[in-house]
Amino acid sequence: MKVLVIGANGRVGSLLVARLAAQHQVLAGSRNPNSENKVDNFEHLFIDLLSDVDAIAESMSGIDAIYFVSGSRGKNLLQVDLHGAIKTMQAAEKVGVKRYIMLSSVFALQPEHWKESFLKDLTDYNIAKHYADLYLTTQTQLDYTILQPGALKEEQGTGRIETNVISAGSNSISNVVDTLVAILENDLTIGKVILIHDGNTPIDEALNQLR
Repeated sequence: MKVLVIGANGRVGSLLVARLAAQHQVLAGSRNPNSENKVDNFEHLFIDLLSDVDAIAESMSGIDAIYFVSGSRGKNLLQVDLHGAIKTMQAAEKVGVKRYIMLSSVFALQPEHWKESFLKDLTDYNIAKHYADLYLTTQTQLDYTILQPGALKEEQGTGRIETNVISAGSNSISNVVDTLVAILENDLTIGKVILIHDGNTPIDEALNQLR
């Protein structure tokens, strides 16, 4: 399978590229391709989320699945996290790529939770993620999965998560990446918005329990 990772230089994206490349041909898409990454079975690809839909679509020729894990870290929420994401969805539909996996944020589609825990300091980010997720779920015909983790931590992965999320917990980046990889292999995740934090259930088992 040929997989495009948009946001390949980020904390999640760089690890995701390496894990996916063990099984798939991977295109590592970013505005500043990192030529120092020497992982086998992938190539770097220039993608500028500030460009138009047609330009982004040109980068998607022959792609089987897309991951959107890009983010501006608060520097350009409207043009990158919101509109940039939407343009990649539009580009995917334009060239006929059906499978689209989005990394979002816990409770992005549930504003009633935005005053809880660390989310209270991320209102503008939550708004950007809210409308990107809403567009994906209501305005496209893509075979989408949205993964909504809580706070990302530089911790060792356990391979275990919780999907029955009722509070904004934390996630090791490794667990998030392993979940993103598992999502691509599991058709039960199509059409799902999956809220997670680190837990006690093996990732594959947790995804197989989705309803």
